[in-house]
Amino acid sequence: MNGVISNDNGTIIIDNEVVAKSAAMAALDCFGIVGMATISVRDGLAKLLKGDSNTKGINVKIDDNNELLIDFHVIVAYGVGIKTVVSNLIKTVRYRVEEFTGLKVKNINVYVEGVRVID
Repeated sequence: MNGVISNDNGTIIIDNEVVAKSAAMAALDCFGIVGMATISVRDGLAKLLKGDSNTKGINVKIDDNNELLIDFHVIVAYGVGIKTVVSNLIKTVRYRVEEFTGLKVKNINVYVEGVRVID
């Protein structure tokens, strides 16, 4: 299901992939976030996603009230406070996605899949 905004001028349909890209860009700007992650089915290990595949670490759903539910699978930098980084990620993504799309973000879940040392 895609996001829908209707007004007197017509209807705007926002694809989930557009929301995921916006959320990924906002998340990657957050201090302490190394990148999005995916879990390998073969060995069960978290893999850092690069480039355009960042959206594979994000799952966007739109509920019956046209509100966004976003799940992030991230890798954080070693030595940072995970609680602080995740709180900043949630606030930043909520603000940027709502401003960009005009849709309300109902819930953001963050799954920390790994920790990496940044050189």
